[in-house]
Amino acid sequence: MDLSLIQDIVILFGLSVVVTLLFQKIKLPTLLGYLMTGIIAGPYGLSLINGTAEVDHMAEIGVVFLLFLIGIEFSLKQLISIKKAVFVGGTIQALSTIFITALCYYLMSGDWNKSIFIGFLFSLSSTAIVLKILADKGEMHSPHARLILAILIFQDLLVVPMVLVTPLLAGAENVVPLVLKTPLLAGAEDLFIRLLIELVVKLVFVLLLVFAGARYIVPKLLFEVAKTRSQDLFILTTILICFSVALLCHSIGLSLALGAFLAGLIISESEYSHQATGNILPFREIFTSFFFVSIGMLLDLSFLTEHLLWILVLTLLAISVKTFTASLASVSLNYPPRTSFKTGLALFQVGEFAFILSKSGIEYGLLDETTNQYFLSVSILTMALTPVLMNYSEKISKYTYKLFIPRRIKHRLHMMNVLNAKKTLSSQVADKLKNHLIIIGYGINGQNLSKACKFAGIPYIIIELNAETVKEELKKGEPIVYGDAMQANILEHVRIGAARSVVIAISDLKAAENVLSSIRRINKSIYIIVRTRSVKEVSTFMKLGASEVIPEEFETSVEIFTRILNKFLIPKDQIEVFIQEIRTEIYDMMRPVHLDHSKEQVSVPYFDIVCLKVEQDRPSIVNKTLTESAVRSKYSVQVLAIQRDKRIIHHVDGNTIVKLHDSLFISGDPDAISRFSNDICI
Repeated sequence: MDLSLIQDIVILFGLSVVVTLLFQKIKLPTLLGYLMTGIIAGPYGLSLINGTAEVDHMAEIGVVFLLFLIGIEFSLKQLISIKKAVFVGGTIQALSTIFITALCYYLMSGDWNKSIFIGFLFSLSSTAIVLKILADKGEMHSPHARLILAILIFQDLLVVPMVLVTPLLAGAENVVPLVLKTPLLAGAEDLFIRLLIELVVKLVFVLLLVFAGARYIVPKLLFEVAKTRSQDLFILTTILICFSVALLCHSIGLSLALGAFLAGLIISESEYSHQATGNILPFREIFTSFFFVSIGMLLDLSFLTEHLLWILVLTLLAISVKTFTASLASVSLNYPPRTSFKTGLALFQVGEFAFILSKSGIEYGLLDETTNQYFLSVSILTMALTPVLMNYSEKISKYTYKLFIPRRIKHRLHMMNVLNAKKTLSSQVADKLKNHLIIIGYGINGQNLSKACKFAGIPYIIIELNAETVKEELKKGEPIVYGDAMQANILEHVRIGAARSVVIAISDLKAAENVLSSIRRINKSIYIIVRTRSVKEVSTFMKLGASEVIPEEFETSVEIFTRILNKFLIPKDQIEVFIQEIRTEIYDMMRPVHLDHSKEQVSVPYFDIVCLKVEQDRPSIVNKTLTESAVRSKYSVQVLAIQRDKRIIHHVDGNTIVKLHDSLFISGDPDAISRFSNDICI
């Protein structure tokens, strides 16, 4: 029995574990660890692997699973919600990158077909690396992350026509002159016409396959399988669908990868997509690792060292071009410079699908060995630099804007922001804002807060950076402004100086810090609440001047244990005492130790101000004066004001009568307020 394949697998897995563990310790993505494993174990490294062909076969299976899962996870509803960013931003980024790259390569080679193909390769970015880094940084819901996701979705979709067009580029003598002449008028070659017809026929077949499979065949098949309640049968059926569609596409001249994507797309429209994803995920992780290892094995280290200077120059050029084109796409969608630069610095690398496409290029003669080595070297270097540049993207964006953007362009961008803000909120309306709440960010927290403001009759204004969201909410009558809350002109437009409080409810940690600093520069005394994800971020925001910081993970844990204690019939007053102790302990621990000595330090007793509605008709309080009910001496609380119907009674003394359904504004110790609340509230 030949055990060479088993031996190769053991070597690759063992080396992958060691290298990936090391990469994890230095905060580099797992994917780069797989590439390094391939470089070390490959024929240009230590030559530890004998069966490179077998590794390539397993890599092909990895690509199939990778695209299958992308197809499953691809949501048409999600695409529709960010359609403008996907199709406008994605088109600008892809076409501008293809054009600039193709033009540069054409000046060196004089071959348009190969130049366009090279443009295809460099227009793609790494979905796997970028989304992993954004998820690790907790920025998946930030404005730049939404735009990055939109462009990556477009790139993933673009792989399909690129794969279909590759044989066309290889078959036609010179595709650009043909397109410029218009084949129908200039009498194009028969080969071009035949390939074009084949392309159209294949596209029609693909659309029919997806429609029929998603509508009629797969849902019924999976329903019958699901009725058996057999996990094994469901896994086998899912894998069968994946490889059957992939093989069918391959038999008509399409790639296995494209077929796998279509299979995933078919399943994505059924209610079984999440179950299928869970079943396939372990297979994908295993076999995809072989794909990236196999790419690393192709890199010739001697070529890299011999041509190091050229490779570094090309890497810098690739980073510059891709950063520029992605930033251009962002600016075209009216995103501010900071967000645009961060988008560019996330999409500058060459992606995993470019490696898949490069194999087709080699097969069709569009990539020779030397060009392929340059491509591999530059691609792997851009991937390796991605975590570093993304981690410092905020600082790089800030200094790039400050040092390299001409003053005239800065002024124009500044005026554009002001005009965009005034389009959504006129100066006449803005001038009337006073004692209002400013909500920065219109995600779930922002939406719920705006509903609460409407219910309570609190004046508020929203600042949001997503143009589509602003457009939709304006139609609903929401007081919302498009703009970047870091910029002083936007804050001044929403009357930050006259506002009563601000809630910063954005997901981007660095952006939230910058917004907080910008607000404090303008208004030193305004009350600011910051929502953050992690407890460890609280002290940073407190030092920057936040009045209160609400960490989601802590408040979620409080909600969970509160419900559990209720379930086990623990008395409500004991639960409230426990919650108060936990909150006091955690928040005291999280507050900054060093106080700002520039401000006057005063000792303020721990008290709250709340509004309680009189709902119980208690004779000792209702229809009695405050002197008769002895609220102050009995409960140790102070009644500051009373709201009766829609009228506020500001001057409260011992002769003021409390009536049923009054709303009392109370100050005092939290425990005292709680006792008083138990007597008057239901």
